[in-house]
Amino acid sequence: MEWLVIIITLVVLWVASLFKILHQSLSASQAAVLNDGGVFRNRNVLLVIAHPDDESMFFTPTLNYLSSRGCNLHILCMSTGNADGMGNVRKEELYLASILLKVPQKQVKVLDHPDLQDGFGKSWNSKLLSKIIKEEIVNCAIDLVITFDNYGVSGHCNHQDVHQGVRKLLQDTSHKEVEAWELVSTNILRKYSGPVDIWLSLLSAKFHLSGVVHCLLNEHPRRSLAAMAQHKSQWVWFRKLFVSFSSYTYVNCLKKIN
Repeated sequence: MEWLVIIITLVVLWVASLFKILHQSLSASQAAVLNDGGVFRNRNVLLVIAHPDDESMFFTPTLNYLSSRGCNLHILCMSTGNADGMGNVRKEELYLASILLKVPQKQVKVLDHPDLQDGFGKSWNSKLLSKIIKEEIVNCAIDLVITFDNYGVSGHCNHQDVHQGVRKLLQDTSHKEVEAWELVSTNILRKYSGPVDIWLSLLSAKFHLSGVVHCLLNEHPRRSLAAMAQHKSQWVWFRKLFVSFSSYTYVNCLKKIN
């Protein structure tokens, strides 16, 4: 009987969380974002990721939120994800996913640098990453960068290296006008709590200083599934489960990198 009560409670929480995402208008804490409480509109945004599919597995709440507010979105992917010899396929899959996520294909750049190859244990040089990111910022007039935090959500070393590359860039005083934000990693229970995590994310954002952390709900969760499905080479059963139950499908917490 106790298990039945627990299951019913979880189902109710799940449904209530989805209802909030799909039907409730954004709160003031979400509508005024990212720049000291200013309205987050019409920014030139660069999402820096490590592999094709990172954008669909982890960042779709952010991309959906920004695209609906007039932001000009760019994606810089540091590798083709060629660990299994499918780099060319995965590159094309990223282009297809970006179309669904309202990012123009011409504003998606995928690198195949010999020193930035996909794989656990293959560390990437932060100076090289910083140089590449800087070039993209200058060429595309970027004023806001979004990337992983120092854990990288899944703990993948390439995710962590990308974060260090952005941090290295911020040490350059000539780019102080560029804001950088990181996707906050959560513990494993929150990570696989699906839409239920929106309540904890909203609560955690309120405990930070104003303007330091912002919680973005995914206004189009079905689009996240559709985008990930474009990565057909990666769309195996365990990733289908991940996207369905991952809190990163439903909510992103972004923290300003100082």
